[in-house]
Amino acid sequence: MGEISQLLPVIIGLAFAGMLAGTLAGLLGVGGGIINVPVLFFLFQSFGVDSSNAMVIATGTSLAAIIPTSLSSIKAHNKRSNIDWLLIKRWSAFMVIGVLAGSWLVTIVDGRYFTIVFALIALFMAYNLSFRANSAALFDNLPPMPAQGLFGTVIGFFSVMAGIGGGTLGVSVLTAFNYAIHRAVGTSAAFGLLISVPGAIFLLLFAQTPTNAPFGTWGYINFLSLLVLIPLSVAFAPVGVWIGAKLDANKLKKIFAVLLTFTAIRMLMQAI
Repeated sequence: MGEISQLLPVIIGLAFAGMLAGTLAGLLGVGGGIINVPVLFFLFQSFGVDSSNAMVIATGTSLAAIIPTSLSSIKAHNKRSNIDWLLIKRWSAFMVIGVLAGSWLVTIVDGRYFTIVFALIALFMAYNLSFRANSAALFDNLPPMPAQGLFGTVIGFFSVMAGIGGGTLGVSVLTAFNYAIHRAVGTSAAFGLLISVPGAIFLLLFAQTPTNAPFGTWGYINFLSLLVLIPLSVAFAPVGVWIGAKLDANKLKKIFAVLLTFTAIRMLMQAI
């Protein structure tokens, strides 16, 4: 009975996190990782986990949570021919190399550095949402293959360290090189699977579970969080879509950009 009473606040907190993540993902069309990581980061700290360990566990858990949502997103986008499979084939090996390198760093470097990485990516996303949502492409076409391979490596490397899928960086890169937004989003959904599967497996098998990790943690993945987060995120995404249909999407994205900026600054302050 004592263990159940101790777990109850954790489960309630995770339930609210899942509902919030799903609603915001559906409302704003943003990837779950950019929401799940800060929510889990602060939630784990409220359960007594130090900030460094809270970040790496949030990172690993977020990557594992991205796997089923990526599969669902890939299926939906593939039906609409929104995925550039030739690009996926060219970039996949480079991206996985970046993911494995980033995952290895997560297991040996202090978690506060990844808090900084996430915060900087969050600020970059907030800037894009506020100022570049409808901007023209910077280039007409992608560069030759050696440079494309570098893009894939960099996207995989930084995404896995921040616990996010391919959307945040992938969409920004592809649209900068004149990809149609729907094709950039669909292709980046496939990036999410290339990032989350090897990243989650690496952080599950090769990361040492922190001594003050919350209940249900193996490696850097908290399975209790997954059991609560995934179904509630999926269930509440349509709620966000419903709310978004009744409100101004551009204003909502700017509000989210402001919230994301404040969250990123708070994370930076904790890390520094």
